Amino acid sequence: MSESAEPGAERSEPLLSARNLARVYRLGEQTVEALRGVDLDIQRGDFIAIAGPSGSGKSTLLHLLGLIDSPSGGEVRVRGRAAQSLGIERRAALRLRTLGFVFQAFNLLQMLTARQNVEIALALAGVGRRERRSRARALLEAVGLGERLDHRPVQLSGGERQRVAIARALANEPDVVLADEPTGNLDSATGREIVDLLEQLNAAGQTIVMVTHNLEIARRARRLLLMRDGEVREVDPAAMDAEEPSRGAFD
Repeated sequence: MSESAEPGAERSEPLLSARNLARVYRLGEQTVEALRGVDLDIQRGDFIAIAGPSGSGKSTLLHLLGLIDSPSGGEVRVRGRAAQSLGIERRAALRLRTLGFVFQAFNLLQMLTARQNVEIALALAGVGRRERRSRARALLEAVGLGERLDHRPVQLSGGERQRVAIARALANEPDVVLADEPTGNLDSATGREIVDLLEQLNAAGQTIVMVTHNLEIARRARRLLLMRDGEVREVDPAAMDAEEPSRGAFD
């Protein structure tokens, strides 16, 4: 699977790619094949949804693409370079500067304000204090939280907390944002607002890969990958209405 976001667009080196990617877990005497020989190219400007039921391997794939975990076989390549060939520190630096993460549970620091939660990602990248404050403010304003800069997570709604998490993911201008069930802890209406925001970011040029078990949300991506038993099948998002007429989520 290597189609670019724009049909007929000139081919370019993928931002992220997987080749024959495999991940095996051993639980006592049992062996679980979470991924089985996955191939995937992520091009600049893609908005990809990876959808599937619980246990299908979708979060495992996202963690491997995000260099959080290491494969049992195959490789992940970042701009054509094999990530497994890098040491731990260089992989961490690559992850910090080229990848942004959005999690289902938000993963915000509760004692920090919205602005400080965004600033911490910039501080880790060595950005100076004055620029950190300016960029954090601009990012929070861009996601609609300009009046909530000094609020702590407990003072924010679930949707607002996820917007802070998205602003933090964008802080270091990543090549790719990886979102793991970004609407999983939100009600349906708020979840649609978060996907609206992701669509707006993608329209502005941000590359996004999103894991979800919700087909209604998955169909809004520009590319849709269905996962089951560690294997991937790419389908046309527009065709899913006909293929899955009555299901908004996987069983």
